[in-house]
Amino acid sequence: MHENLVLDPERIPRHVAIIMDGNGRWAKQRNLPRIMGHKAGTESLKNIVKIAGELKLEVLTLYAFSTENWKRPSLEVQGLMTLLKSYLKSELQKMLDNTVSLRCIGEIEMLPTDVQKVLSEVMQETARNAEDKSGLILNLALSYGGRSEIVRAARIMAEKCVSGQFDPKDFSEKLLAAHLYTAGLPDPDLLIRTGGESRLSNFLLWQLSYAELYITETMWPDFNTERFFEALKEFQSRERRFGQTSQQLQAE
Repeated sequence: MHENLVLDPERIPRHVAIIMDGNGRWAKQRNLPRIMGHKAGTESLKNIVKIAGELKLEVLTLYAFSTENWKRPSLEVQGLMTLLKSYLKSELQKMLDNTVSLRCIGEIEMLPTDVQKVLSEVMQETARNAEDKSGLILNLALSYGGRSEIVRAARIMAEKCVSGQFDPKDFSEKLLAAHLYTAGLPDPDLLIRTGGESRLSNFLLWQLSYAELYITETMWPDFNTERFFEALKEFQSRERRFGQTSQQLQAE
């Protein structure tokens, strides 16, 4: 690792979210089927999860499959589901050995039954790792959409209001956040998007309000350890003001 990529251990983000984009374009550039790009992307996934654990991140949230992705050709969707099952099965022991606990956010009920079964098994197997506060929470966004997540939270809150569990005047940002899929997790400090596109693509719309954004032209299959360190180094160079001025922060 180049010396200028050495990180400040005191400023490692608690929560990093990644939009893993560019698999299809990576494959197209090499005259390969799109599914080969997704397969190559799983190798980057394994590497980044390993590094995130070593760096002692608390949470790594990965946008693996959006609600919009269901519109893709059925053959590609089937291939993605097969890769997901294969990844979960092959990485379970590594998760157990490295105190990684798997969580999932999104409309899981839309996933194929066999995928749901494997997901449930791996989450149950790794749940005890969450007791180790130094371990990594690997949060997979599957069949996920940010708008539908907020609507879901609002619906649950409305139902609780109707049933008398609380009053409309009790509604607050904190209460809504407690009804999102990510309840109990810190908001992302850093969002990384590979593949060069500059949009959120319906990802964590509520949670990313104050996240630092890092866009890289690097396609996801080429996003390696050095690229990850570059993103984290850039994050550490920024001043996070959360609506305040630099003078106010310096006075604290």
